[in-house]
Amino acid sequence: MTHLTKRLSETGESRLFILIPLAGITAIALLAGVFLGMHQRFPYQWVRDAELAAKALFDPSRHLASRVQSDLWEKATSDARGVVRHDPGKAFEGYTLYTSGHAQKAFLVDMAGTVVHEWALPFDKVDTTGRYPEARPEYTYYRDAYLYPNGDLLVIYVAFGMTPWGMGLVKLDKDSNLIWAFLEPVHHDLSVGEDGKIYTLTHRIRRDLPEVFQHLKGPIIDDSVVVLSPDGHKLKEVNILDALARSNLQGFIEEVAEKKPGPKGDLLHTNTVEVLPSTLAPKFPFLKPGEVLLSFRKRDAIATVDLETGRMTWVLRGEWRRQHDPDFLPNGHILLFDNSGWLGEGGRSQVLEIDPMNEAVVWRYTGDRDHPMYSWARSRQQRLPNGNTLITVSAEGRLLEVTPNGDIVWEFVNPVREQFQGEAYIPVVSAGYRYAPGDLKFLTSAD
Repeated sequence: MTHLTKRLSETGESRLFILIPLAGITAIALLAGVFLGMHQRFPYQWVRDAELAAKALFDPSRHLASRVQSDLWEKATSDARGVVRHDPGKAFEGYTLYTSGHAQKAFLVDMAGTVVHEWALPFDKVDTTGRYPEARPEYTYYRDAYLYPNGDLLVIYVAFGMTPWGMGLVKLDKDSNLIWAFLEPVHHDLSVGEDGKIYTLTHRIRRDLPEVFQHLKGPIIDDSVVVLSPDGHKLKEVNILDALARSNLQGFIEEVAEKKPGPKGDLLHTNTVEVLPSTLAPKFPFLKPGEVLLSFRKRDAIATVDLETGRMTWVLRGEWRRQHDPDFLPNGHILLFDNSGWLGEGGRSQVLEIDPMNEAVVWRYTGDRDHPMYSWARSRQQRLPNGNTLITVSAEGRLLEVTPNGDIVWEFVNPVREQFQGEAYIPVVSAGYRYAPGDLKFLTSAD
């Protein structure tokens, strides 16, 4: 045996002596990890915390070949762009505000689809501290927006790939200058009350669960309703799981407690908050003014919370699945977007009007074979003053106005496209709202 061969042999033997114990230790650690994870014993909770924290920092967008592979884009189903249908005699004439998954912008268009005003403020101009390092600009957009008559705009910043998701709620003036910022993990939705207070949702990773949910062994992604003053200061925060635990809704408590959180610890997936104004309260005798209406996508349920008592007061489940945006209507009904509950012709999505007193569906729009409608996530609707309904079909990048008879009298398709691997992709339209011309004083003001 040569000197070199002997050296190589000795080196291999020494490495083998090191690798065999390491392999054994690794196997034992893996088996222990499986046991601890299955039985959720010490130190599983701390490992799970670290796992969720890692997911919160992990940015899946870095592994995508193109930004269109994120959930902010979908394959385009047609070549249509802008306004493709308009019946001036039947449509509610005005201006439409919408946000798009391709940019940190909000657009106001007229009935012809012409942009008459635009707001744009990148999140890195709002927050210069870098508290959300995973929020890359090309994956950040305005999830929801609210327009004031003077042109001020509330917007929620959300980025693809975050756990928890949501970075903040800000108020801009008509020229996109920052007025104030509330930089907690705000997500999904906002509502402005008759007194100007702002209602929204926040996320946090939580392990100290209410007693009735202790066996779930957290942590989970937990939601709260937050109330802000008109100038952006937090006035109140009510945790939704705590509100459920304090309620007498035993059946819903048991239903939530029976199901473990998903891979990201998402137990309810709250996606809507709407406050009941005093003017509509008489139409909802089972509720008090100021209660908030919530939507739980993972539970196919809508519910209300009394923010004064911190208790959940009412819950309803129906034929809808993975729903969004339940709205209080002046007639005492509730209007919502049912993402996946329709099994008939015209796509899987529908808009439902529900009478909460008897749980009956009193109106629906489903699309048809020639005009299918399906959005697996997001989406919303707005009942217009003339009785029509403006529908935001997010995954299709489409807005449509339909009459009570289901006729489409206005339709707008996001004009933005991006090519990837020979196919065209369209950005989602997340928020869509119609305003009467007289509602937007800033469009005609001298300054």
